[in-house]
Amino acid sequence: MMFIENVKQSTGIDLSEYKEAQMKRRLTTLRVKNGYTSFAAFFEAFSKDKSLFYEFLDRMTINVSEFWRNPNRWEVLRDIILPELASGSPRGLKVWSAACSTGEEPYTLAMILDGKGLLDASKLVATDIDEGALAKAKQGLYMERSLKDVPQDVAARYFTQDGALFKFSELLKKKVEFRKQNLLLDPFEKGHDLIVCRNVMIYFTEEAKSKLYHKFAEALRPGGYLFVGSTEQIFSPGQYGLEPTETFFYRKKG
Repeated sequence: MMFIENVKQSTGIDLSEYKEAQMKRRLTTLRVKNGYTSFAAFFEAFSKDKSLFYEFLDRMTINVSEFWRNPNRWEVLRDIILPELASGSPRGLKVWSAACSTGEEPYTLAMILDGKGLLDASKLVATDIDEGALAKAKQGLYMERSLKDVPQDVAARYFTQDGALFKFSELLKKKVEFRKQNLLLDPFEKGHDLIVCRNVMIYFTEEAKSKLYHKFAEALRPGGYLFVGSTEQIFSPGQYGLEPTETFFYRKKG
């Protein structure tokens, strides 16, 4: 399909590595909504219109996120995984929130790390392919519904109400380094203690998933953890040098 080739050449995004039926349905809905009768016309339009391009990225990456999503998993991270990692890295942790969307995930990490007294000594990086999502993350303004799973005492400590929105702590915002990154195309830094990539892999083909699990495993230090989403169990993790521990947590062997 020429549209896929054009997108790949101009943006580096390879739509062929996303599940075809799912992606085609979303992009067709977006094209029709904006009044374009063909994908060729749609591509030409968003090549010239940055806001339309951001809408395309937003639809493609499905920026649906919230703080403390699946709270019991974050409690496992806080109470079991982080103490183990901290004991093996006394100088601080190297943590990466991959495909961070509009910031809810890395800011959840920042709050938990801060609560454990680990944030100041740690390096916390958050990446996403969508510049529009990254811009929203850097703003740190959220609807009340995004905070529904945040423990009340934690919400009171790190958020202030700003009209109808809630503003995330400026102090903690400064502790998160946001970067643009294409997971499938760009190289990964090495030596991470913890990589969090949740509710993203479900959009990729099996081949793309396998490629990414290899890349994530290589980016972890021995004993480091990959934390995935609640619908993203890794089958045969041993082929990537990973072993399952707590539910949805995988530790790099070695």
